[in-house]
Parts: sequence; structure tokens; C-alpha cells
Amino acid sequence: MRILIVEDERRLAETLADILTQNRDLADLCYDGRRGLDNALSGIYDAVILDVMLPGMDGFEVLRRLRESGNATPVLMLTARSALGDKISGLDTGADYYLTKPFETAELLACLRAITRRGGELRPEELEFGDVTVRLATSELVCRRRSVRLGAKELELIRLLIANRGILLSKESIYLKIWGYDSETEDRIVEVYISFLRKKLEHIGSQVKISVVRRIGYRLEAPE
Repeated sequence: MRILIVEDERRLAETLADILTQNRDLADLCYDGRRGLDNALSGIYDAVILDVMLPGMDGFEVLRRLRESGNATPVLMLTARSALGDKISGLDTGADYYLTKPFETAELLACLRAITRRGGELRPEELEFGDVTVRLATSELVCRRRSVRLGAKELELIRLLIANRGILLSKESIYLKIWGYDSETEDRIVEVYISFLRKKLEHIGSQVKISVVRRIGYRLEAPE
């Protein structure tokens, strides 16, 4: 998953990012409410961890504007405030869960699993498309008896393509989803990693292809 952390306490924000990275998630950091809202409105995130006391715009206002825009990204509000009125305000504004500081790492991860769960299904350990299986725990791409290891960005790319099977994803949306706003790389890195992934699919003998529609985007295809 790619998760946006909007937290002005930099040490805490970096600690949260480390926790998510160890959980095989990706994390982007924002330290003020206005920039946090701009990033959250992009729609590229699977969840948002949102502090209440933020410079520029407080978390309640960020959440209110996010929901008014029609954005339904799950939001976990994380704050030192423990008053019942604050919790009610956050939940009524559209938060999916309200977690107060201090917290345990296991509790935070459990909350994120809960708010990102869809249809009662737990996060899968394997993804399948056509004749390939992606083993998330070991970062392996498998086709019948052949397998190859995937780098971190390759794994995120194949996960993104499988999650949007049949849908054309623009280069820009792939870049933002995997590398994020603050990346110092150029968006042509997407083409490089598409090439890497194509070669690995060929290496294991898969019939799955990554097709491209010029100036529109990429999608994953498998023969029927």
C-alpha cells in the first residue's frame, strides 16, 4: 500500500514511515495541513494518517475538504487529543478511525488493516493474473515452475497493474503512485521499470504482456 502521513512532528512522522516500510508499505510525508490536503486529493493513496494539530490547516478541516471533494480514501486520525468531543468530531467529519498518542506499533498496523479492508477480505499474500502469481512475502514472480525475484519498485508496479487489470494507467499516475510527489527522479523512470518487468515476464515464460497505448498509458493483458 502507499500511505500518506500528514504529521508536523518530524521525528514521529519519520518513525511512522519506518514502521510502514518495515511492513512492506510505501510512505510519503507532509508536515502541514495545506500540502497534506493537496497530496491527499490526488487519489493515489490507499490510506492517510492525519494528525489534528497541524500548521496551515488543522486535520479536521483537511478531512472536511477531502470528503467534500468526493475523495473516499480511508483516513486514520492520529492525535494527542483524547477528549470524547474531539473523537466524535473527527468521526463525524469522515474519519475511519481515531487513534490517540501514545500508541503501540501493532495497534497502528491493525487499525490500518481495518480501515483499508474491502468486503471483509484480508490483505492477500499472493496475487494472480493470467498465468503468473506474485508472491508478496518473498517478492517473487512465478509462472508454472519458473520464478524470478522482483525489486521493490518492480513489485509495486506489478501490484498496481494487477489491481487495475484491464484499465489503462497513465505514466503520470504510475509515477505518482509508486515514486510519489517528492521523488527526484524523472517520470521516464516508469518506462525503464516497465521494460524491466517485461523482461522478467519473458524470462519466466509468461504469456502476460504489458501493452502500451501511445500517449495514453499502460495495461496488463493475458490471452483468454
